[in-house]
Amino acid sequence: MRWEGERRSENVEDRRGAGGGGFGLGGRSLGIGAVVLALVGWGVFGINPLTTLELLSGGGAPQSAQVPAGQPPQDDRQAAFVSTVLASTEDVWTDIFRKGGGQYPAPRLVLFRGATPTACGTGQSAMGPFYCPGDHKVYLDMDFFDTMARQLGAPGVFARAYVVAHEVGHHVQTVLGTSAKVDGMRGRISEREQNALSVRLELQADCYAGVWAQHSQQAKGWLEQGDIASAVNAAEQIGDDTLQRKSSGVVRPDAFTHGSSAQRVRWFTQGYQSGSVQSCDTFGARTL
Repeated sequence: MRWEGERRSENVEDRRGAGGGGFGLGGRSLGIGAVVLALVGWGVFGINPLTTLELLSGGGAPQSAQVPAGQPPQDDRQAAFVSTVLASTEDVWTDIFRKGGGQYPAPRLVLFRGATPTACGTGQSAMGPFYCPGDHKVYLDMDFFDTMARQLGAPGVFARAYVVAHEVGHHVQTVLGTSAKVDGMRGRISEREQNALSVRLELQADCYAGVWAQHSQQAKGWLEQGDIASAVNAAEQIGDDTLQRKSSGVVRPDAFTHGSSAQRVRWFTQGYQSGSVQSCDTFGARTL
């Protein structure tokens, strides 16, 4: 992926020097069992942090996210990459919304280490990257990229771009009102039905990541051989069935919250091949 020299987003907050306490990757490598358990419980690309973050932070009201933050250093290569990918998502979704007669309010992306306050509660590194609809921010501890490569079997620069694009996909769902509709069903349906809705929400975010990938490639021609394959592999490695198998050796489809490996690959690929938001209607699909 030839990303150097492209525009960087200004919607990045660097809290890595602000502390925050809590637990997380903290610069050390977690055992694969701990990583998988954390990712199975939370989901690699978090779902409904309004409830999960509150539970993990000990309950109570959502916390204020007023902590010192600034732009990342210009010479921080990894932060520059994330900022560049975020800028591309801004360009793509602004154009898609404009063509549809709307406006795209870009999210902010917060870089942190260990733990950080969010409008959804305390965010922690062990959860993996996540999006908080309460403040319209994506939260990322970039140590997760090393976890992806070394412990989850998902290396590659574009695999990392897929992570960011997926979380931005959740922001798109929030802007379009999809997430609110799903959250409105919680408590009125069974846990199994809630899980099924969560799967459709996550697969749609995968599809949106694919839509971004196609549009960004059309605009920049920055993808190289193997880039899409690395994103597809990442989608496969974080499927619910794969994570459950690594964690316990038992696959329980009724407990899926993000979709199987095959489903995640299918919907990312569908978004990439079509480049169409309309092709990402996971809620109207009879089969996933």
